[in-house]
Amino acid sequence: MDDRLCLQGILYVLYNDVSWQLLPLELGFGSGQTCWRRLGRWHEAGVFDKLHRILLAELHAADELDWTRACADASHIRAKKGARPPARRRSTAGRRSVSTI
Repeated sequence: MDDRLCLQGILYVLYNDVSWQLLPLELGFGSGQTCWRRLGRWHEAGVFDKLHRILLAELHAADELDWTRACADASHIRAKKGARPPARRRSTAGRRSVSTI
């Protein structure tokens, strides 16, 4: 299946919020399973991260980005606290005694 057609199938599924199994074969994008597998391979290869970086660079070069309205949150960027968590320490609490009955 042609990459462009698979990409169109992926975009169709994501835009219309349908399951992969409901991608109509009549549209010529291939089966939902084919598009889903191709999406997984492209994701593992870093295609979408690279595409995102290229798009941002081109928009920035054309002065089409308004960085004053940019927002970053923990769902996209990992929040590092800097310090390692403290080591586990043995509890000094009393233990329950074994029943002798």
